[in-house]
Amino acid sequence: MRIATKERAYRDRNYSAASRCARILARHRNAIAVRKDDLATANLTRIIDATLRLSNKKGFHSTTVRDLAKASGLSMGGVYSYVASKEALVSMILGEVLATVDEVLAAPPPEAAADPRAHLRWIIDAHIRLSEAMQPWFVFCFMEAKTFPARERQRTVDAEAMTEGLIGEIIARGVAAGAFAIGEVGLSAALIKPLLQDWYVKRAKYRKRGTTIEDYIAAVTAFAERALTAPPMDAETRRRA
Repeated sequence: MRIATKERAYRDRNYSAASRCARILARHRNAIAVRKDDLATANLTRIIDATLRLSNKKGFHSTTVRDLAKASGLSMGGVYSYVASKEALVSMILGEVLATVDEVLAAPPPEAAADPRAHLRWIIDAHIRLSEAMQPWFVFCFMEAKTFPARERQRTVDAEAMTEGLIGEIIARGVAAGAFAIGEVGLSAALIKPLLQDWYVKRAKYRKRGTTIEDYIAAVTAFAERALTAPPMDAETRRRA
């Protein structure tokens, strides 16, 4: 089932920057002055690629539109014909990441959705592979969230709550079906979420260790399953711990 799941969720999807920017163009068409779609997609890709690179190097807050123009090879007027402000650029990038996460995680294959254990394995696999495919985008949203305008910061908070909620629903169904034995469903979901984020946020650490994405998915899955199948501690055991 794991092979079929990967094929459905990833093989038929195009995660290239150009594909992402074509979707952004469609979503923000009325705000972009350039009318030729091919040209607009190509230049928007250059702008967003420059944004992600500069943000990783010096931080988005310290990056100016002049910096973006120089790094993308466009004039400042050219940049402004695609993005009215840095805030608009944040909205474009964040919106694409959130839309993609929602599309992928909300549509598990039927054979996974029918079984809580399989569904948990699938959502761990799906999230980690998605963040691998869009790693610079995910890192930007995670690392720069504190500098986002208030509306966009709230969107990141809501998105994290959505992912935790999906994981929590799976765990709750597993508890009801006898597949999992855990008392704190919400807390368990909240503890699993950072393990998914660690893959793209601390990539250098895992590269240094020689940890492959397959290794990481297997380790997180095994860790989560062992934790969720352990019987919950009673009050006396918790006191002694």
